Amino acid sequence: MTPERLARIKQVLNTRQPDLSVLTDQVHKPRNLSAILRSCDAFGLSSMHVVWPKEGFRAFRKTAGGSFKWVTPHTHRTMDDAIMSLKGQGHKLYAAQLSDRAIDYRSADFTVPCTIVMGNEVDGVSAGAAEQADEHIVIPMMGMVESLNVSAACAIILSEAQRQRKEAGLFNSRRIPDDEYNRLLFSWCQPVVKRYCDDRNLPYPPLDHETGELVDGVGWMQDVRELRANRPRWTDKKPEEIT
Repeated sequence: MTPERLARIKQVLNTRQPDLSVLTDQVHKPRNLSAILRSCDAFGLSSMHVVWPKEGFRAFRKTAGGSFKWVTPHTHRTMDDAIMSLKGQGHKLYAAQLSDRAIDYRSADFTVPCTIVMGNEVDGVSAGAAEQADEHIVIPMMGMVESLNVSAACAIILSEAQRQRKEAGLFNSRRIPDDEYNRLLFSWCQPVVKRYCDDRNLPYPPLDHETGELVDGVGWMQDVRELRANRPRWTDKKPEEIT
């Protein structure tokens, strides 16, 4: 871990916006979802929400590849489940939807806790989700086509959300909670060790926040080897059972 890399990781974490998200309503093309995920990272979001069949989501994970390192995707079985969860967190829902009550996306207030709902490539936002949305927003079109690709539209809306939040000073200090910050810092600094621990149900070893390296990597690995030698079925144990 170079000092420059560690500084970049901390800078990104310090500007993540935990109360701004995107919810995709059955967007099914992996490339579109992957592009939306990359936009979430680019504009400072820490997570996105996806309603999609589990089988398809696995294919999306393969297509998105490394994007999963930087933005946490949350899957929901139905739009009702997703909306209930987000509204329970105090989020205002902005559905990208052409309707009689739609407003220019630049008129929406993205400085409040909110989620942008993006519909699928054919039908747009589902009727039930559109009805539950607090606002409908549209991107004014001046050409012959009536709509943009869903990933392009999402990027444009997130750009406006970023602009508003910068003006409001929401990028000036770290906003994600300490426990989430520490978890992500470890995951981004030590991805190999993270996967090793996750695969074996182990707690993460202490991380030196000044260097991004393990506090005692050699000693930790020796402890793991002894544990494996003494407990052949250790991978079946829960983290709190491993001492």
